[in-house]
Amino acid sequence: MLEHSVKARQRRDTKDAEITLDTDVNGRDDAFNPAELLLAAVAACMIKGIERIAPTNNFDYRGVEVELLGKRQDSPPFMAEITCELVIDSDEEGRRLDLMHPNVRKYGTIFNTVAAATRLEGTVSRKTRQES
Repeated sequence: MLEHSVKARQRRDTKDAEITLDTDVNGRDDAFNPAELLLAAVAACMIKGIERIAPTNNFDYRGVEVELLGKRQDSPPFMAEITCELVIDSDEEGRRLDLMHPNVRKYGTIFNTVAAATRLEGTVSRKTRQES
């Protein structure tokens, strides 16, 4: 199976968006192909979910990173599995940290849409000080 991966992190600045698409048969290093765009949409949904849920739950955090790995089968072409790792930079207690993942899954439009079509699993962890 062909594998695609995407890593995303939260940014808190203004939006001035532009997307370059990799539709070239030979590929482009400076753009996401459609499979990577799908993974990026899931990552963005998860980060947006944290941003929405945190104020409601009085959850204090400094940042969020999401790493996704998608496994694509060739025939027929299909994203067979997506795994994600949600890393939150926070001093919140472990139980409160663990609760963020089901909340992101429960309220994420893109996450739920993709999860209805393929296997989508993940973990949540705390960013360690060495990763900062």
